[in-house]
Amino acid sequence: MKSIYVITLFIFFQYSFSQKSTSELNGIEDDIKLWIEKYQAVGLSVAVVKDNEIIYSKGFGYRNLKEQLPVTENTVFPIGSTTKAFTGSLLGILASQNKVSFKDKPAKYIPDFEFYNDKMNNLIAIEDLLSHKSGIGNQGTSEVFFPEKNKLKVVQRLKYLKPEGEIKNSFEYSNMGYTLAGTIVEQITKKSWDTNIHEMIFKPLSMNNSYTKLEEISKSDNYSLPYGLYNKNIEQVKFEIYNSISPAGAIKSTVSDLSNWMLTWINNGTFENNEVIPKAYVKQATRLQNIKNGDYESDSFLHGDGFGWRLKSSYGHYRIDHGGNTFGFSSSLVMFPFEKIGIVVLSNQDNSLLPHLIADIITRKLFNIDPESAYPVKIKEIFKPLPYQSFNKEKMPTHPLDNFCGIFEAKGYGRIKVIIENEKLYAVLPKYKFQLQHTHHNSFFFKPTKNFKDVFSPQFDLKFIDDLNGDISGLQLFSQKEPITFKKH
Repeated sequence: MKSIYVITLFIFFQYSFSQKSTSELNGIEDDIKLWIEKYQAVGLSVAVVKDNEIIYSKGFGYRNLKEQLPVTENTVFPIGSTTKAFTGSLLGILASQNKVSFKDKPAKYIPDFEFYNDKMNNLIAIEDLLSHKSGIGNQGTSEVFFPEKNKLKVVQRLKYLKPEGEIKNSFEYSNMGYTLAGTIVEQITKKSWDTNIHEMIFKPLSMNNSYTKLEEISKSDNYSLPYGLYNKNIEQVKFEIYNSISPAGAIKSTVSDLSNWMLTWINNGTFENNEVIPKAYVKQATRLQNIKNGDYESDSFLHGDGFGWRLKSSYGHYRIDHGGNTFGFSSSLVMFPFEKIGIVVLSNQDNSLLPHLIADIITRKLFNIDPESAYPVKIKEIFKPLPYQSFNKEKMPTHPLDNFCGIFEAKGYGRIKVIIENEKLYAVLPKYKFQLQHTHHNSFFFKPTKNFKDVFSPQFDLKFIDDLNGDISGLQLFSQKEPITFKKH
């Protein structure tokens, strides 16, 4: 843990290797240092492109706080959901080669594939996966609690997973939709998603310090560790491990490499006179494909999604962007295509608004807009469970604890084994073991044990179900929009 005092010392150190000075960004470094201090952030990396060149590229703070290793423009950060535009681009490239159509149904490419119902089978096309229009939803319970590295096996679970939104007429953010999109790429090319990303995007864009697998970043001598805040203290946290959902968020990159990515998009898919992303796809991906709900404001309206990009009118300018959150990291990538401007901010702070705030400060400077008078300090602290509490004596379970034990299974998810240890109930899942914290009667919630190291809260409610004879026949887990029923074996 590090105190605020330590943070105020190290933020004044900054590291830069190659940048072109520009009067438009005068004072930006003072602004960045101020907000790093206010956010108690460990490190930050920033790059700005304009008119086909990098006009600013710099690192601040540390990539390794304990060893005082500095962030530079070549420090590798996981970028989370900013990955999604890369996965969409793979399909755009394949479409230009007439190997796929965005109007095709996923079942055309995925063996033994079905959605939850016929309506989904008949209506959902590949384009709906990329614009969060499919209604599938995030399906985080299947992905996180019952992980599986084989993407094909995971997407075949969709036959049993209820949609979370109206098909073709909703906005339901979906990592699972991008997992399915990445699986389609694999089936068409007979190569892994990772190999396709390297061969079709990283290599032609000279993104030489970009990776898709966690173990790959150890090859770099310049990568950031993940951090978060808890009770206003900085703590190092674990890296997030992506299994099947890598097409939704697994890329790790640098602001230097992402500058090449931005230059490609603001130049209609061309990088160094070579078309890497088809121009037709760039136009399609940056056109409104799905409109989002939300209040309009004078400086931000017409919100929606293209393919892997968020689109809106911002300060009267056409803007495309996407953020990313993954354990210990937050990022923001913003582009204004008509002005040929791109901004990327990568940070090693968990669940933080800081990268978006810095991107907005830079945007205002570039467009000569008055500074914001009062930005919020908004950081979601990393999760840590409170101590275990004993049973609710006034509303005790209706059965002896032994009756709750057994194996419970739900298709599309997996098995939960309920056991007793030291007169306490535990739920054993493939990746986790949770205590069952009693709330009332036959209702409990997942209580992480001391071995739980992830930064999100898994404390979902569950309720055991009786059959007509009064015996425990199943349980309901309240971790999706509708409860998931696990039947007892």
